[in-house]
Amino acid sequence: MFVSDFRKEFYEVVQSQRVLLFVASDVDALCACKILQALFQCDHVQYTLVPVSGWQELETAFLEHKEQIKLLIKQDDDLEVPAYDDIFRDDEEEEAEEHSGSESDNGSEPSEKRTRLEEVGLGLPTVLRDLRDILFDYEQYEYHGTSSAMVMFDLAWMMSKDLNDMLWWAIVGLTGQWVQDKITQMKYVTDVGILQRHVSRHNHRNEDEEHALSVDCTRISFEYDLRLALYQHWSLHDSLCNTCYTAARFKLWSVHGQKRLQEFLADVGLPLKQVKQKFQSMDISLKENLREMIEESANKFGMKDMRVQTFSIHFGFKHKFLASDVAFATMSLMESPEKDDSGTDNFIQALDSLSRSNLDKLYHGLELAKKQLRATQQTIASCLCTNLVISQGPFLYCSLMEGTPDIVLFSKPASLSLLSRHLLKSFVFSTKNRRCKLLPLVMAAPLSVEQGTVTVVGIPPETDSSDRKNFFGRAFEKAAEGTNSRTLHNHFDLSVIELKAEDRSKFLDALVSLLS
Repeated sequence: MFVSDFRKEFYEVVQSQRVLLFVASDVDALCACKILQALFQCDHVQYTLVPVSGWQELETAFLEHKEQIKLLIKQDDDLEVPAYDDIFRDDEEEEAEEHSGSESDNGSEPSEKRTRLEEVGLGLPTVLRDLRDILFDYEQYEYHGTSSAMVMFDLAWMMSKDLNDMLWWAIVGLTGQWVQDKITQMKYVTDVGILQRHVSRHNHRNEDEEHALSVDCTRISFEYDLRLALYQHWSLHDSLCNTCYTAARFKLWSVHGQKRLQEFLADVGLPLKQVKQKFQSMDISLKENLREMIEESANKFGMKDMRVQTFSIHFGFKHKFLASDVAFATMSLMESPEKDDSGTDNFIQALDSLSRSNLDKLYHGLELAKKQLRATQQTIASCLCTNLVISQGPFLYCSLMEGTPDIVLFSKPASLSLLSRHLLKSFVFSTKNRRCKLLPLVMAAPLSVEQGTVTVVGIPPETDSSDRKNFFGRAFEKAAEGTNSRTLHNHFDLSVIELKAEDRSKFLDALVSLLS
């Protein structure tokens, strides 16, 4: 069944039970988990937390505990579920319509009834065909809906148990969706507006209270800040070079692009010496109006969206983070290439980094995120300069070779998806071929040399009207079935699969044929 009242049909049902909580390796899922943990702690609900990175782990964990499971609830990101009436026919309604139709025509057989009888005469295959078409339209695309963390925060708010920490986790969950391009800009702005009202409610203080704040208090504020990744914890120069939005528009993989960056900094009026040192060490006089100055110059260089709506959090008077900083840090901790013997160490590190008592882990995540972003832009520059992005007809294709620098960083699904999205954006700005600008991208990266497998990810076209719907999940399934390619569809993100390297050629040929 579909849960419409989260409080009655979900929380009040599990409140008196011991709960088994499966959590995916995703920023939004971790934030939703933190909110649920806080609610469970408030109501003394016993629970067991099991991290799952894919369908196989979920199945294994489910089978281990299936004897104790009475109710299974899944938070679904899909939208536009087909209406009941579109799938199932109500016999009573049909009979009533037929009866009223026959009465209105003074005993003559109405044309509507003849049509309906003819339809019935076609039998069950027609109904099944209609049902199949409706479900195919629904299932052919993969896309994301409202952040799970926002749904959980809404639940806490309905029960009057919402706290500032829960609000921050909801903000990070939404921002995680946005920085990974899972939702549209319109959806992001709409949800930011909802959260902004909660921020005003939780963080409203008068002057007397402002002076009476404790040293370690938590303050959340709404801001129009720069669209630059981690710039407050990095140098401004590094952030400009490693943020997809600016790197793609300046074309920093070329000599001309580097010159344009220098011209941009000169237009802003920032000396290179200041720009290349840590942001926190820059002259205060330069930082006062920095955002306005950068936005003004960015408009001249064709970057109209240099500032975005976002939120920041202060822990006391020393630690300040933007929501995007925390989202990048959490994602990097989860997909860290560092040794993870138990398989859950990275998950626990990422979950802990969301608590204000573990700021050391958050700062470690920021360092990993810098490394990831730098490697992403270097790989993009390498792919574009060596023409690794080629047109296969209905889609673009790029394959990373074994031995590529930092290839280990892109063996995880979220990291490879982010690289693919950023590569496609950069390619759109670099190519003069108008048709190629409208094509989706399929990207492959080595996964295991011993097993001879690669990870393949599909990214929808990068257009202004893009609704972030991804059709590659179903396309990958059909291509694999048609060629008997050895694939593993284990990831929750259906557009990411594992494929035997030997089967890559026939798989791609089938995909070209399918999408042509």
